[in-house]
Amino acid sequence: MADSQDVTDVTAENFRAVVIEGSAVAPVVLDFWAPWCAPCRQLGPALEARAAGGAFTLAKVNIDECPELAEQFQVTSIPAVYAIKDGKVIDHFVGMLAEAELDDFVANLNPSPAEVELLAAVQVAIADPEAGKVALREVVAKTPTAEPARVALASLLIELAESPEESARLLHGIESGEYAEEAQRLRGVLKLRQVPHADADLAEALSDHETAERYLKVGTILAAQGEYEQALETLITGADLDKALAGGAIREAMLAIFAVIGVRSEMADEYRDKLRSKLY
Repeated sequence: MADSQDVTDVTAENFRAVVIEGSAVAPVVLDFWAPWCAPCRQLGPALEARAAGGAFTLAKVNIDECPELAEQFQVTSIPAVYAIKDGKVIDHFVGMLAEAELDDFVANLNPSPAEVELLAAVQVAIADPEAGKVALREVVAKTPTAEPARVALASLLIELAESPEESARLLHGIESGEYAEEAQRLRGVLKLRQVPHADADLAEALSDHETAERYLKVGTILAAQGEYEQALETLITGADLDKALAGGAIREAMLAIFAVIGVRSEMADEYRDKLRSKLY
């Protein structure tokens, strides 16, 4: 098959340029096929017709000529089709699809108008947070159930240390799906910030006598201020002074920080080991 602007034969030699780098510019549909495969011969023209408008690049891989690519994608049956954006697989199917299903597959390759509007608002927020608040609130007002917009606005408000109640409302109910993990992390930040944590509060806590309770108080204030590593180090110092407190309130404070920085992050693993050494 001769290459065209929208349809390209892919080999190991041009895979990176066409698929990985190309998918950063426009979606790529990777079609694993073979000349002897009857369903492939049916599906191929249907994909090519849909690629003709430039909505995506159709990258065709003959598995007889490029078995290494088929192995890389763990292809065991053909036709096997993968949608790729920014170098990552975002969707796939094996076998034939009905025309309507194939249309849905192609439609999902490109952002909806709402997604385009959200992306534009996020870009505004990066350049100008105050203007970004306005833009993101407009997006949320239009689609109040849209989780990506709600999480984006809550994240910005939290970054600006503004409107914790609004952030909590935005994040409420996002318990599953693609945005649940980030929503849970942001709720964790809000929880840490429930303690008074102005610089004056920190100064007052630092003026107390050096007890485990003092280190606990200082650690929770530092965590509320976003100084997570310093907070963990302070809490560990308190754990040295009071094993009972270390196994109770100090441990709970550290777990709350782990939930924000990532429970399996390098920092969390390091301080989890340090706490364990104090307790056992």
